[in-house]
Amino acid sequence: MLEMKNYQFWFCTGSQDLYGQECLEHVAEHSKIMVDRLNQSGVLPYEVVWKPTLLTNAMIRQTFNEANADENCAGVITWMHTFSPAKSWILGLQEYRKPLLHLHTQFNREIPYDSIDMDFMNENQSAHGDREYGHIVSRMRMERKVIVGFWDDKDVQERIASWMRTAVGVIESSHIRVMRIADNMRNVAVTEGDKVEAQIKFGWEVDAYPVNEIADAVKEVSKGDTDALVEEYYDKYEILLEGRDAEEFRRHVAVQAQIELGFERFLEEKNYQAIVTHFGDLGCLQQLPGLAIQRLMEKGYGFGGEGDWKTAAMVRLMKIMTQGKKDAKGTSFMEDYTYNLVPGKEGILEAHMLEVCPTIAEGPISIKCQPLTMGDREDPARLVFTSKTGKGVATSLIDLGDRFRLIINDVNCKKVEQPMPKLPVATAFWTPEPSLQTGAEAWILAGGAHHTAFSYDLTAEQMGDWAAAMGIEAVYIDKDTTIRNLKNELRWNEAAYRLNL
Repeated sequence: MLEMKNYQFWFCTGSQDLYGQECLEHVAEHSKIMVDRLNQSGVLPYEVVWKPTLLTNAMIRQTFNEANADENCAGVITWMHTFSPAKSWILGLQEYRKPLLHLHTQFNREIPYDSIDMDFMNENQSAHGDREYGHIVSRMRMERKVIVGFWDDKDVQERIASWMRTAVGVIESSHIRVMRIADNMRNVAVTEGDKVEAQIKFGWEVDAYPVNEIADAVKEVSKGDTDALVEEYYDKYEILLEGRDAEEFRRHVAVQAQIELGFERFLEEKNYQAIVTHFGDLGCLQQLPGLAIQRLMEKGYGFGGEGDWKTAAMVRLMKIMTQGKKDAKGTSFMEDYTYNLVPGKEGILEAHMLEVCPTIAEGPISIKCQPLTMGDREDPARLVFTSKTGKGVATSLIDLGDRFRLIINDVNCKKVEQPMPKLPVATAFWTPEPSLQTGAEAWILAGGAHHTAFSYDLTAEQMGDWAAAMGIEAVYIDKDTTIRNLKNELRWNEAAYRLNL
């Protein structure tokens, strides 16, 4: 289950004692007002915590190390109210290990033309102090986010809020543990990857379990618990018998309920937050997990099909980043299936055999039970629906052998032209930016996989910031993409990473 952690972000203001005690009192007063207003804005998803003004090397170093040690601190917001000598920040920055935001702002919105004097100039010089600070962070080659603008403007606050979600993704990445049931689908390249390097880069733990060990956990689920969950299903979803015997249908649904409970209990007991399955190795499971996996994703677990642990971890990560977001539209595992190439109606039909998260559903959600050739088991029950419309972001994390690359594609989700009554799976339909032709070509040139971690509630900027914080390559495919420029970018990236730039 995805539980909201009460993360905080420290607000650290830089200054020095050159201008006297009265100036420092104003600095502290101003920064407290800013923190209070930010917290009262209703825009930020996490609390900002005011910290005393940082004046010296020792104070800065101590504060950053305290931030490192505080489990509730997900990042530090820095702002130079006056001039803060950059050399004072070196040791603290060297030892700091969490996300860093440089908020380039000032307390006053407007120059006080009638009253401005040198006292005001000395006290309110963020345009001066932030450049000194920014220089040393750049010289130290430190990754950070820079946000420029007046701190009380909504657009600036929304950018801070967006960065906070990315920062929480960075912190929570090291807490993601992926359970692999059996192994990857044979001969498939994109579901493979260097798990040790993934743990070094992202903090992910990726462990394999024999399928029958978790199948035993499923068997241990009592009939009473299973029947209670089936009742929940029947209350919540439409039941589409489509000519099947009602009792037989219910028995098939009960198999998925037992799998959901067994899997979830096993995941909780072993402390895993993401899971992968493989239809080619189901052991003594009666059905390929379908409805069960969809429900687990809805609860916040990550998932990847055919053993795709990278996508499972990314789905979990993106669900964490969107947690608590107002009017969230959903995040899911997804797979590219087939195209519509009619001029003016181009798009990609997205689905999977069974496992698409119902958080992205629009309209009724139904339970169907139909045969599935893969897996050689009973007909699995699954949730069927169509997705919401609107803008989203599709990501693919790939292993290039010498580095990881995150491919980030802006997509526009649309309604399909007409129903698909014979297709018994949940679906989405989207057109990648800048167009199907260019978007698909760019995706292939960048090496994108056929599985994606998709969300309506995140932006390409957030995912790119996460990649930068992790020290990996990010490739954007958006409205500005051209194939010529993308090919050049991929060449430059190849050279840069080989030279370890």
